[in-house]
Amino acid sequence: MAERPSGSLTSRHFRSEMVPLPQRPADAVLLRNIFVSVAPGARAAMQGPTHRPQLLPGEVIPSSVVAEVVAAPPGGPEPGSIVGGAAGWQEYSVVPTSDIWPLERIGELSQHLGLLGRNGLTAYFGVREVAQLRAGETVVVSGAAGGVGHLAGQLARIAGARVVGITGSDEKNEVLRRRLGYPAVVNRRSPSFADDLRAACPADVDVYFDTVGGLILESVLPLLARHGRVVCCGVTAQYDLDRPPPAPAGLALQLIAKSLRMQGFLVADYLPEWGAAQRELYALQRSGELTALEEIRDGLDSAPGALIEMMAGGNIGQFTVRLAPDPAGWPS
Repeated sequence: MAERPSGSLTSRHFRSEMVPLPQRPADAVLLRNIFVSVAPGARAAMQGPTHRPQLLPGEVIPSSVVAEVVAAPPGGPEPGSIVGGAAGWQEYSVVPTSDIWPLERIGELSQHLGLLGRNGLTAYFGVREVAQLRAGETVVVSGAAGGVGHLAGQLARIAGARVVGITGSDEKNEVLRRRLGYPAVVNRRSPSFADDLRAACPADVDVYFDTVGGLILESVLPLLARHGRVVCCGVTAQYDLDRPPPAPAGLALQLIAKSLRMQGFLVADYLPEWGAAQRELYALQRSGELTALEEIRDGLDSAPGALIEMMAGGNIGQFTVRLAPDPAGWPS
């Protein structure tokens, strides 16, 4: 990060540096990164503290990575093994051994940052565990064409729910209809958004899967049924703001009057269950019930542009940056 953003991201907020490899502490691993993720969480860290400390100018943009282990302490992962990790936008990273995890040898390697990575797991546990979705319910998903949202809506559909997707363009809505099986979609940039949303939800909304926050949350709250649930996994609407917006008007009153449940979560809360969830997600994809959308760009210098584009609403599905070829023998 070259400087802390104020308002929308631009290229001036980033710079590229070539530096020597740092010394590896005794309890750390040296990784050669193969794929790095482009995710809204990076923008959040540039803005302020989240589940990680606020990023400072000169620090590396944080990222989930898929990487090859180059060196590790005795008893650690074998050099040459492929792992997932919490690292950054770097060709090589030195991270504590506690910040890496083994990968299930399933699927395409890039998918371990999307469908089989934190995006897919966030969608899975948000729908299955936090929402506690039941067949026949109505689910509204914001950011429904994003890395998490496009998977969450499909998982809700697979569970028997009627799904309404909210995106920022008619083009994205067409993708949700044609490729992902959404029965109803709404463009949040339409002048008639509030009326369109109400028309798409003729019955009350049972679950709101919220990746955006802000004014969209305020629009959905009045439509929630008694004992409705709000699943909070992102607030992308406020990442470009210098200060967080106030809470939606009457939020506490609506929570009380309708006995609503509003819950945030981190995918790390469910770490012991990751393996089983990944195998189920992979099986759903293999059967054709679930479609994972991703766009891969090449070279580390493409990462800032991808994040700028994502924050402007330009992505559909997962954005991933490839730094090196897939290792030989990885299953697909």
